[in-house]
Amino acid sequence: MPKRYFDRLQTIDYLIRIKGTGKPAQLAKRLRISERTLYEFLKMMKELGAPIEYDRYKESYYYSEKGGFNVRFSKSLITVSTMLLLFLHIW
Repeated sequence: MPKRYFDRLQTIDYLIRIKGTGKPAQLAKRLRISERTLYEFLKMMKELGAPIEYDRYKESYYYSEKGGFNVRFSKSLITVSTMLLLFLHIW
């Protein structure tokens, strides 16, 4: 999968979080993709659990719950709960 796919996903996510997407046609033009491709991105994001809604008055997509996507490699995937379990196991 090309890097631009993830770049577009992050851009769409950012614009949704700040409620600055504009109308679907405007967003597609801004991303240099077709409206159909935009709708495919939005569908995929919804299938991954994103609560995406559209406000016709503000003419923008938005998340109905706080959150967002994080598509990056992380060297350390140890969570606080895992660290606590490891610490308790050592003692």
